[in-house]
Amino acid sequence: MASFIIEGGHRLSGDIHPQGAKNEALQVICATLLTADPVRIKNVPNISDVNNQIRLLEDIGVKVTRHAPGYYTFQADEVNTSYVRSDEFLARCTKLRGSVMLIGPLIARFGHAMVAKPGGDKIGRRRLDTHFLGIQQLGAKFDYDVSRSVYDIHADRLCGTYMLLDEASVTGTANIIMASVLAMGTTTIYNAACEPYIQQLCHLLNHMGANISGIASNLITVVGVDDLHGATHTILPDMIEVGSFIGMAAMVGDGIRIKNVSYDNLGIIPYTFSRLGVQVLRDGDNIFIPKHDNYEIESFLDGSFMTLSDAPWPGLTPDLLSVLLVVATQAKGTVLIHQKMFESRLFFVDKLIDMGAQIILCDPHRAVVVGHDHQIRLRGGCMTSPDIRAGIALLIAAMSADGMSYISNVEQIDRGYESIESRLTALGASIQRVEE
Repeated sequence: MASFIIEGGHRLSGDIHPQGAKNEALQVICATLLTADPVRIKNVPNISDVNNQIRLLEDIGVKVTRHAPGYYTFQADEVNTSYVRSDEFLARCTKLRGSVMLIGPLIARFGHAMVAKPGGDKIGRRRLDTHFLGIQQLGAKFDYDVSRSVYDIHADRLCGTYMLLDEASVTGTANIIMASVLAMGTTTIYNAACEPYIQQLCHLLNHMGANISGIASNLITVVGVDDLHGATHTILPDMIEVGSFIGMAAMVGDGIRIKNVSYDNLGIIPYTFSRLGVQVLRDGDNIFIPKHDNYEIESFLDGSFMTLSDAPWPGLTPDLLSVLLVVATQAKGTVLIHQKMFESRLFFVDKLIDMGAQIILCDPHRAVVVGHDHQIRLRGGCMTSPDIRAGIALLIAAMSADGMSYISNVEQIDRGYESIESRLTALGASIQRVEE
């Protein structure tokens, strides 16, 4: 297990480049199972969740060639479908949330998949109903093996249909799209997620020969084809990392430029930070965050204090609420953070309260933050990273705090942020990784 030792108070300046999008990478890598031809993917982030997903594909027989950092070719022409039934494979799936996105491609191309409950962040219930119900409507049969606690999924060939999803699940939508591209007939998916990750997956599949329309909307139509072929795809910059850097720059920056952010795919993220008083200046496809001696939270037009809440795209991604909450601790004003999608994601605020933040945790979904307006700095402390996004939020808090901080279980941060300590140290941070 690794930890970070952070000396707070160091100001950051310079340029930083976001990595490739983690959530997109997990989807498009699974999509390579849909063809026997080579699929080339660029801008793959070097993070543990993605690397584990790549190793999982290698274990089932996918040939993976690394041409350069972030540039891979995947060829699934000799997939070992018997390994997918093994206890070893299923045990590995339980440790990786992204493994659930193997279901759609495997059932579409090979007619069989198995799944155990996947791992990932400890942020409350993350049900798989949308995945299962959608793929069942395409004609797959689900048998539950009580002795192994796994689902055995099988189908001769899937058939297109109309479906209204019970929730706009990103990974559920991705799985259903990947399952339907080789199905007979037409599949219509209403209440589909439409995040940039889903849009990118659809673009890749169309380049591979799929027939998908309605991209970027919540009504997606897939006309099934007999087979797919190879393609080349470039992953977008990670908008969650871009948002994390915006928050970091507001708290401890002396002027930070975030380069090549694919601004048009950031959606409401820059505007949301501006509602906390953070200046987000666009320069072409770059963002510049100037030094902030203070920043003031806006009020609503009727004078009531600001509420920031997550919502399906194009609403605010839940992955940035932890960072926004930390940024608010040093703002002038009060804001209600309403995390609607996961019931345990705000429980990390007790660490911020220990550091001196003024936060009222109303319930598992809501927290009121009263900003210090830089009049009182946070204090360094000892913390544990409970999940990826809380981990980066605690790291930002530690960099802004007085004194030394210690964050354990930083493998959680490694799951989503590539070489984060060295990249931030290059900007002026003081972060030391220690192995225990």
